[in-house]
Amino acid sequence: MTTRTAALRRLLSEKPFIDMPVACDPLHGRLIESLGFETVYNGGFATGATRAVSEPLLTLDEQVGSAGAIAKAVAVPVVADAGAGFGEPLHAMRAVKEFIHAGIAGIHIEDQLFPKRAHYHKYVAHVVPRKEFVDKIKFACRQRDDTDKDFVIIARSDACRFEGLDEAVARINLAADVGADLGMIFPRTPEETAQATRLAKIPLVYVRSLGNRDSRPTPSSPDLADMGYKACIDALLQLLVGFHYAKRGLAELKQTGAYAGLTQTDLVAARHEIETLIGLDGFYEIEEETVEEQRWGKR
Repeated sequence: MTTRTAALRRLLSEKPFIDMPVACDPLHGRLIESLGFETVYNGGFATGATRAVSEPLLTLDEQVGSAGAIAKAVAVPVVADAGAGFGEPLHAMRAVKEFIHAGIAGIHIEDQLFPKRAHYHKYVAHVVPRKEFVDKIKFACRQRDDTDKDFVIIARSDACRFEGLDEAVARINLAADVGADLGMIFPRTPEETAQATRLAKIPLVYVRSLGNRDSRPTPSSPDLADMGYKACIDALLQLLVGFHYAKRGLAELKQTGAYAGLTQTDLVAARHEIETLIGLDGFYEIEEETVEEQRWGKR
């Protein structure tokens, strides 16, 4: 049986471009999979927001638990946010093992300090010196090679925002030299976005941060593919869309005491789709063969 890590490696080898939409929970992981996406992403922003603590306050267990629950619910590979590796190189090595054992196919590790600060969400990037970052990637890759050689390590640099594209690319290239499979940076302009893939030694993953407030580009997937990116993580789509429409529905309920935003047909269809995604029909069959048959007899 092909492992999830090997499946991700195969996708990266065979596909020119991969979309990685974010899932905040197992149900939405299954929704993403059911729509034909071949990879699911679980990010720190999504996990922190759904826990109402923010990404910088997450523990290793919380992030591994969130990503692992999604991985158990889907058959496609899951890529997860490992933040700053949850510490120094030794901690990053443990993080790699924990994500692998949870069924995750790949992670990204960034060059921010640990513990991260809440100011990260105000776009204040506290990047560590190059050597600290490279050592962390080096030893994360060493753990990958010892535990599961197919596990994918993505080196992420947040240096572009304050130190420029050249510095961010230099860090990714140094990470490539010690074993990183893919790179990730955060270009500030359309020009930098197009230029980055030509400068990096390894394929780049773009993070489409919808709703960002620093005017960072959010190109479409076809545009990113044309620029030479290997994949795109859509880090906030599910969270933002779900929150927006849930707020509207709840506000209507509060104001009117009812909800009329969907027709009865739409509501029935949505509920049925959810039941299908969680596998209720299969559960019914087992109960009818066992406990329901014993209680009521054959019908």
